[in-house]
Amino acid sequence: MSWGTELWDQFENLSAHTLKGIDFLEKYGHFVRDRATIECEYANKLRKLVKSYQPKKKDEEEYQYSSCRAFKLLMDEVNDLAGQHEVVAENLLANVLKELTALTKDLRDERKRQLYEGSRLTQSLQNQIDELFRSKKAYDKAFKESEKAIENFQKADADYNLSRAEVEKQRLNMSYKSQACDTAKNHYADQLQRTNELQRQHYRSGLPEVFRQLQELDEKRIKNIKNFIYSAVETEKNVFPIINKCLDGITKAADIIDEKQDTILVIERFKSGFNPPEDYPFEDLSKSNGSNPGSLQNVNSIQPRLKDGGLTVKGTFSGSKIKKRAGILNIFGSRGNATIADGKDDYSDLAPNQRRKKLIQKVEELQTKVTQETATRDGLMKMKGVYESNPALGDPMTVEGQLNECSHKLEKLQLDLRRYQGYLEDATKTGVQNSHSQNNSPRLVNGSRQHRNSGGSGHDEESLSRSGSDSSVANPTLNHNKPSAPGTPQLNNHGCSNSPESGLGTSRTSLPGADSDQDQYDGHPAENESEYYDVLPSLGMCKALYAFEATSEGSIPMAENEELHLIELDQGDGWTRVRRLNGHCEEGFVPTSYIETTLYNT
Repeated sequence: MSWGTELWDQFENLSAHTLKGIDFLEKYGHFVRDRATIECEYANKLRKLVKSYQPKKKDEEEYQYSSCRAFKLLMDEVNDLAGQHEVVAENLLANVLKELTALTKDLRDERKRQLYEGSRLTQSLQNQIDELFRSKKAYDKAFKESEKAIENFQKADADYNLSRAEVEKQRLNMSYKSQACDTAKNHYADQLQRTNELQRQHYRSGLPEVFRQLQELDEKRIKNIKNFIYSAVETEKNVFPIINKCLDGITKAADIIDEKQDTILVIERFKSGFNPPEDYPFEDLSKSNGSNPGSLQNVNSIQPRLKDGGLTVKGTFSGSKIKKRAGILNIFGSRGNATIADGKDDYSDLAPNQRRKKLIQKVEELQTKVTQETATRDGLMKMKGVYESNPALGDPMTVEGQLNECSHKLEKLQLDLRRYQGYLEDATKTGVQNSHSQNNSPRLVNGSRQHRNSGGSGHDEESLSRSGSDSSVANPTLNHNKPSAPGTPQLNNHGCSNSPESGLGTSRTSLPGADSDQDQYDGHPAENESEYYDVLPSLGMCKALYAFEATSEGSIPMAENEELHLIELDQGDGWTRVRRLNGHCEEGFVPTSYIETTLYNT
């Protein structure tokens, strides 16, 4: 089917149809452009959504749980999905809209040329038809004038009253008009022939060719719309595998959610490591007859627990164990090192379980740094060796400075690593001792001590050697009024029998608090006091390198070359705990840098 033969007389309609077709193609182009804009906006909104839901710095700890980690993975996949929507938008603009816009321009130009050609052919035919009508009109006029001239001549020739001159005049006029009529007739016949020939050519070849070009133009437009739709669909299909991978990633993220593991993580995160409080003892006031002030004090010691709604860190053996040096330093000053002064250098401000967790992380971090610095040092040493063997490659002295700096840094990291390993070992021992103390702790019944396990070992007793440290600080009657120097660990210097910090005056009572024993103590030693007080074992010997005069509470003086028992190692605060050899159990802290230590082999 051809427009040239079937629609030979529909030039105007075909002109309007092709215009509407190109307008429709342009409309589809606008649709593709708006679609790409929506895809791009959607991608931007997805990215903005993901960004707004990214975990904040304060919420990072929450993302250790599987559900939170799955949500973060989901957001990563959604971000990738946004990227695929951007790809769709870019491909629609580059592969579809760009070609569509160019095609629209070409079709408009081609249609304009074909319509111009059709108009030209139509105008030529119309001009020829007009010329034909004019020649026919002239022929018609000449024919009528010729007939009239013949009629006038015949009348004149029949009229005998006219002169020969008049008759001759009519004859000449008749000849002229007849000749003019023949000329007009011939011109009309010629124009008719030319018009018919041009009309046949116009409707059989000229205009059909124009219609054929318009038909091809319209078919090209329709075919390209089809191709553009295919291209748009192919653009989306190309990203489907990646989108499916993103969706599979979201599914895998959901698969990692484990409610049981999250429960374990909650326990690991919030477990303090403290033991539950003991039952409140029954105080039989009728037996004490109101003469035992300790009963009233025991009752008073319960009130803070009830007021706070439960035991605090200070209300447990573990809490007093946490304090150690860091807590004492926090109360009585610092050595100018803020991290040590506030008790956070060894994480002693945390609960036992949390402290062990932090120390493990710190040790692992330092081990990684030591490994890295060791590798760096080895690399520098190899480079130095290469330079020494072949000076042309470089000067060995250029590496020397870096090597020294690396060695110093490595030495510092190793010292920190050993220090934190010591903290970790101490924290681990503390946890074990606390578990023993729960089973072996005594209870107060009617003002007297009773043990759950009377066969408690010396190790169990040692685990409680510091449980009264908070009591000694909180009760001013147990402390001297002499001010302490900054950074000096406090030691109650009443002697071996009642010094809570020395481990000799520390009661092995159970909860509700370490203060209970101090409340029960009336200033006179109990009959079986040796059952409840232990002397800290000696870890080794130390020799004073310099003389030291004690100027603060908790420290003891020593002479140069004096030998003492070492009963507690330096825990990073620069002080070491010692005991004199004179048998009077006098002990206290001395500067670590002032002594030379020798540990026993264990």
